[in-house]
Amino acid sequence: MELFSEIYSCYYQVLRHLLCSRSALTMQDIREQICQEGFEESMLSIIPKIENGTWNLFEKDGELYFSKLSPSFLTPLSNLEKSYLKALLSDSRIGLFLGREQLETLRRMLADVAPLWKPGQFYYYDRFANGDPYQNEAYRQCFQTLLQAQKNQRYVDIDYTSPNGNRLHHWYVPARLEYSVKNDKFRLLALKPAKNGNMKLEILNLSRIRNARPTEKKLTSSVDLNTLIRQSYYKEPVKLHIVNKRNALERAMLHFANYEKNTARIDENTYECLIYYNQGMEAELLIEVLSFGPMLTVLGNEKFLHSLRERLKKQSLLLQNEPLLDFPE
Repeated sequence: MELFSEIYSCYYQVLRHLLCSRSALTMQDIREQICQEGFEESMLSIIPKIENGTWNLFEKDGELYFSKLSPSFLTPLSNLEKSYLKALLSDSRIGLFLGREQLETLRRMLADVAPLWKPGQFYYYDRFANGDPYQNEAYRQCFQTLLQAQKNQRYVDIDYTSPNGNRLHHWYVPARLEYSVKNDKFRLLALKPAKNGNMKLEILNLSRIRNARPTEKKLTSSVDLNTLIRQSYYKEPVKLHIVNKRNALERAMLHFANYEKNTARIDENTYECLIYYNQGMEAELLIEVLSFGPMLTVLGNEKFLHSLRERLKKQSLLLQNEPLLDFPE
């Protein structure tokens, strides 16, 4: 396992919980833990390395696996981890999740630590320039109102301006906050009471929310958000084939990390990835597929393939009509 590249991310958290177990684990126990805390494709990376001993973290006795770590095992922060945390504090989005006092406390604690990177060292060539105003105080207050309401399952009174300019005013229950890398914007998955008494799912762009007022009303019924999202998917997922050259599989799993997907190995170097999506996700998924590279092939569905062909035709026409640049001799 890499020294640092995924600390605090999915694989490390899954393995931490497995290694902290005081009882013996079967491979089925390990698989269930990975499915519960990781992604579908996480088993493709984790299980083989545990079984063949690449990650020498467990003692095997027959069909049972025992952690090599004692229950009192403690992991203090390394200098590298502190440097990583210091770099995160320079990200304008971190202030959406932390209060002013929390930010100041962390900055004081890490005052003598050099950041692992600085924002100016990155150039985002495939991201829109008009991202959300993360430093704007009204935006921050709106975000934190929605975040607290999500944690407490409370209704929020929201004023919203739709993309066509119409003003909407409804009570919603914030269910999930999602970040779009391509758009550099947050969106809210919100629950709204429907006429039949059930809850329906709506997606709101945070930058279009004009006001968000917390209420005392709580959601009294249990709503399975993942089921609502799955019900909104098209019947057929996008089918991709990934040729695992130049670390393409790992790059694809990161590239499409925000989508529900199912990945299976076809042969030694080829993987099939099914990505589930709905109308609201289609345009962004289309852009991400086009930007990935030649190690990825789109096999279906027909609707997505049609949209892909139309977009490529438009791009081809734009290139044909692009005036030639005159360069001085």
